[in-house]
Amino acid sequence: MRPQVLVSWGLGLLAVGVVIWLVLERLQDFTATPAREGVSAQAVPVETASIEQGPIELRRTFSGTLDARAEFVVAPKIAGRIEQIAVDLADTVSRGEVVARLDNAEYLQAVTQVEADLAVAQANLAEAQSLLKIAERELQRMDKLRRQGVSSESQRDTAMADQLAKQAHVEVTKAQVVRARAALETARIRLGYTEVTAGWSGGAERRVVAERYVDEGETVAANAPLLRIVELSPITAVFFVTEGDYALLQPGQDAELGTDAYPRERFRGEIERIAPVFRESTRQARVELRVDNPELRLKPGMYVRATVVLERVAQTTVVPEAALATREGRDGVFVVAADGRSVRWRQVRVGIREDRRVQVSGEGLSGSVVVLGQQLLNDGSAVAVSGAAGAAQ
Repeated sequence: MRPQVLVSWGLGLLAVGVVIWLVLERLQDFTATPAREGVSAQAVPVETASIEQGPIELRRTFSGTLDARAEFVVAPKIAGRIEQIAVDLADTVSRGEVVARLDNAEYLQAVTQVEADLAVAQANLAEAQSLLKIAERELQRMDKLRRQGVSSESQRDTAMADQLAKQAHVEVTKAQVVRARAALETARIRLGYTEVTAGWSGGAERRVVAERYVDEGETVAANAPLLRIVELSPITAVFFVTEGDYALLQPGQDAELGTDAYPRERFRGEIERIAPVFRESTRQARVELRVDNPELRLKPGMYVRATVVLERVAQTTVVPEAALATREGRDGVFVVAADGRSVRWRQVRVGIREDRRVQVSGEGLSGSVVVLGQQLLNDGSAVAVSGAAGAAQ
């Protein structure tokens, strides 16, 4: 190797060594304890925040969807052609309201026919009753003649047999009348089925049409769905929780809901039901919230974010989350000394976290804590508090 190359390499290594030495000297000067009173150039510049005493809440926000409180599928009990559908999508429906009508010509004819059958049965009954009365008088006459010795025993037996036959015929015609009346009632009921009503049970008196499945003129089978009617007030919000949050939830807890449809508004809800089992596929449990919806602004299928207060502490020590530091695997904070020129390391136990605030417990927690610059600090390090915080100190 040429001498000029060796000289160049040597000078380069020497320059690198000088730079490293200067950096190490600078770091030592920066972290050393100041030699004189007051803030010196060796003090670590930091920012601080006050240690507070007050309430704190453990909040969780869960993503979920809105479901209808209840729904009712309107379906005819008989087959037929739809003549009219009285409601449409988004219309309000009252309990028991007629929402559709089927072609009823065939069922009207059936009622007319059964009414005629009933009239015939009633006429037969009247005739049988008249014949029975005649047979009873004939039997009475035979009994009278028998006592006078005019008629024979066989004549009386014949009259009695005729009377019994007429009596049985009356009973048969009575049964025919009952059967005809039942058939008439059945025909009238089936005629009534041509008017399809929204006859749900329980819940609110008024609901909203969510879906319409058929149009007028279509022929539908019995029990074929025509409309889906849902209850929107109150409405149900559904979300799922993991095991970690499950134990902190209970019915009656308040919740605050937000939606993308109304980003600047919040809706109040209350936990109504918590599933007693977890889904095996997700290891999560279903939670249902009751949400009042008097203006019907919230709709089933909307995406919601439900914020629930899982735990609340009325009075505790609270510091900014940025104040937390770790030394030797332990959590703690740097508390600013009374003179504002140094800090003390205080080990803490961390509790509830809320909005960049954290609950801590430990000894010597009063005054202010370092929230920026603590990565350069150790117990007893000199500091220079910057900004308004420094003026307060």
